[in-house]
Amino acid sequence: MEQHGISKLDLKRRNRMQVLKILKQRGPTSRIDIASTLELTRAAVTIITNEMIEQGIIQEIGEYKHVTEKAPRGRKKILIDINHHYKFVIGVTIEEDIVSVGLSTLAGAVLDKRNLAIDENTEYAKIFDFAEKSINEVLGDNCLSKDSILGIGFGIFPTMYSRLNVDVEDGEPNYSKLKAAIREKTELPLVFDNSVKGTAMANIDFLKTKDINRHNIAFLQYGNTMHFVVTNLNDPIVSYDNRTNFVDKMIINPMSDRTCPCGRRGCVESELTPVATRTKLKEVFSVEKTPFLYEAARGNFGSITNDMITASYQKGDAAVKEILDNELMLLAVLINNLYFSTNPQKIVLHQFDFHDEKTFQRLKDAVTEVGGSLVSSKIEISIIEDKHRFLSGCALAIRELFFNRGGFDTSAAN
Repeated sequence: MEQHGISKLDLKRRNRMQVLKILKQRGPTSRIDIASTLELTRAAVTIITNEMIEQGIIQEIGEYKHVTEKAPRGRKKILIDINHHYKFVIGVTIEEDIVSVGLSTLAGAVLDKRNLAIDENTEYAKIFDFAEKSINEVLGDNCLSKDSILGIGFGIFPTMYSRLNVDVEDGEPNYSKLKAAIREKTELPLVFDNSVKGTAMANIDFLKTKDINRHNIAFLQYGNTMHFVVTNLNDPIVSYDNRTNFVDKMIINPMSDRTCPCGRRGCVESELTPVATRTKLKEVFSVEKTPFLYEAARGNFGSITNDMITASYQKGDAAVKEILDNELMLLAVLINNLYFSTNPQKIVLHQFDFHDEKTFQRLKDAVTEVGGSLVSSKIEISIIEDKHRFLSGCALAIRELFFNRGGFDTSAAN
C-alpha cells in the first residue's frame, strides 16, 4: 500500500535540524525558548535535546544569567549550545590564485592550514596533488582519526570549473568527475559547491557575535571577475547561487566608451575588474602623467604591482588618483544597485583591497553620496582572511553534513 507523509525518522531529523538552526543563529539558548520558537512541548524538546547531548552534539553550558536585579521565580533556565568540538571539518578552497586547505571546528575556529599560490599556468595535477597531500598532513599532524572528521568540503571558484574537469550544463556544475577522482583517495564524506557561496555562508555561520535579526546578506567578491550571492533566512537564493558571476554584466557607467568582449558598454567587467584598472592605467602610464608610478616600475608597465599603484595614489599621481577615485564611485553605484534590488540586512565585501580604515571610509562616503547613509551603514568587510580561504569549504561541509542532517552520522550517506 502506498504511504504518504513523512516517517518518524524524517520528523526526528527535521526537529533536530530546527534545534541546531536556532542554536547556530542565536547561540546559547534554553529548552523553554526553543520549545516556544518551534511550537513544540517542553517535554518533546527535552527528549530531542537530551538525546543530542548524549551523542555529544550539543551540551549544557550553565544557567541563564538575568540582567534584572530580581530573577523570576520557578525553574531556572539551563542554556544549551552546539558542541563545536563534536567533530572537526576539513575545507579545500580552489580559486584562481590559491589552493587553500585547512582544519576547523564546527564554529569555524582555525586549527591548521596549508596554502599554495597558483596562476593560470598551474597544472591540474599540481593542484590535485597539493590538496591530497595537505589533507593527509592535516589529519596526521593533528592526530585525527576518520571518526573525528565530519567530512571534507570543496569550494570551487566558477572560473576553475573547466580546469578541474567540472562540466557545466545550463549554469549547473556537475562535480561527478572530480568527486570520483577524490573518492579514490579518501573515504570521508565529500561536499562540492561554489566557493563564493561557501565564503558567504562562512560570513554568516562563523560570526563570533550572533545577531538573531540578521537573516540575509548580499555578498560581493572581488577578483578577475566579480561574483555575487544573496541569502534569505541565512540560506543562499538558488537563482543567484547558480550564476554568481552575473554581476560582471551589470551596467554601472552607460556613458562609458569602454566595452567588454560581449559588447556591453560600461559594465562591471570593463570598469571595475583588475584587468579594467590596468587597462586604464596603461593608457596614462608616462613620466608626465604618472611620475611616481613610472619611476617605481622603472618605466616597465609590466612590472607594476598593486602596492606600487597604492603608493602612487598616496603620493599624489594625478592620473592614478583620477582613475581610482572614479572606480570608487562606480563601485558605490554597483553597491547601491545591489542593495535596492536585493534588500539585504548587510552588504559584505570580500577580497576588496582596503589598505586601511581611511580607504574603507572613502568607499562609505562615496556610497553615501550616491545612495544615502542607509546604504553605506549596511556595508561590512568579510570576516574571512585571505590566508583562511579554506573556510569556504568548511562552511559548505558543515551546512550540508551537520546542520542539514540534524547532526546524524553522515559517513554512510556519502
